[in-house]
Amino acid sequence: MFGMGMPEVILILAVGLIVIGPKKLPELAKSLGKGIVEFKRATQEFRDTIDVNDEVSDFRETVDTIKTDIKDQLSDKPKQAQEKGTDTSDSKAPAKPKTGSETQENNSYGK
Repeated sequence: MFGMGMPEVILILAVGLIVIGPKKLPELAKSLGKGIVEFKRATQEFRDTIDVNDEVSDFRETVDTIKTDIKDQLSDKPKQAQEKGTDTSDSKAPAKPKTGSETQENNSYGK
């Protein structure tokens, strides 16, 4: 116990008995015991919270790694398509030029 032996503990209890008195000493010991139990309970809850936070941070790291991998894979697809010579753009084929008769028909509708 904190580097104290039995003689030191007995001396502290004797001084406590003299200073506090025999009537108040049991009440003080009971209060001290409850305080120690409450402190241990709060310490355990704190440790549990730290453990949960560690698990959450590990999970976040995993999710970030997965996000990065997906982004890399998505950005690699256009590069691979360009290397193969295929066009990945969504542009439409150029429109067929109109012949002279089609343009005359369009103009006659407007008259």
